[in-house]
Amino acid sequence: MMWVNGEQQSVVAASDRAVQFGDGCFTTARIRSGEVELFTAHTARLQQGCERLMITGVDWQRLGQEMRYAAAQHQEGVLKAIVTRGSGGRGYSAAGCAAPTRIVSVSAYPAHYHALRESGARLALSPIRLGKNPLLAGIKHLNRLEQVLIRTRLEQTDADEALVLDTDGMLVECCAANFFWRIGDAVFTPDLTASGVNGIQRQRVMQQVVELGFTLSEVRSGIDVLAEAEEVLITNALMPVLPVCQIEAWHFSSRRLFRLLNPH
Repeated sequence: MMWVNGEQQSVVAASDRAVQFGDGCFTTARIRSGEVELFTAHTARLQQGCERLMITGVDWQRLGQEMRYAAAQHQEGVLKAIVTRGSGGRGYSAAGCAAPTRIVSVSAYPAHYHALRESGARLALSPIRLGKNPLLAGIKHLNRLEQVLIRTRLEQTDADEALVLDTDGMLVECCAANFFWRIGDAVFTPDLTASGVNGIQRQRVMQQVVELGFTLSEVRSGIDVLAEAEEVLITNALMPVLPVCQIEAWHFSSRRLFRLLNPH
């Protein structure tokens, strides 16, 4: 199901700048018991993305109402909310854009996440490297061609997710998840200053790790550092935390941190 500016439809104007330039941002949230999990964090993410992209005039109250209305019709699912700059302007210029476009859609929850909590996820090193762009790093903008290519390559393997490096060969993230590893009582996650998405669940896990008494470091490291890792986790708003059992030739059996983050 999909709503565009509050109306149930699946049509967006060809002149919309999301179509023309990928000019917008989005967030993907889990629906549980008819509600948007972490609703405030997801709307804050959209607001941050619009601020970074200099998109103004969004009716945030109406968008929030539309998100809640869509979620209320489903016990479980995935809600995606998109804000585009709308139609208008000439060429790349945003001058004359009348009003932002709001798009809300609901799809089924990925059932395989339940199984991966038990078995652990297998990661394959992606041959696609992420470009470095500090201006856009961290936000979920609509320019996702790198992820499309990463996913296309991943589907040619039997792995569950892709481990992605930047053009300098530094660890960044997965195709659709963030990435943590643990060595003893020290937990590490890639620095996302230059590329990658600063996921909502990543932010939550970073806070939880410190509260649990571990040290946490955001680092720029190559893949070889994983040879020392005792445990690897991946996170996103839908998973929300999954253990990793294998990355290429490396195997990981410890679930110490995973169990602390998932006490039930």
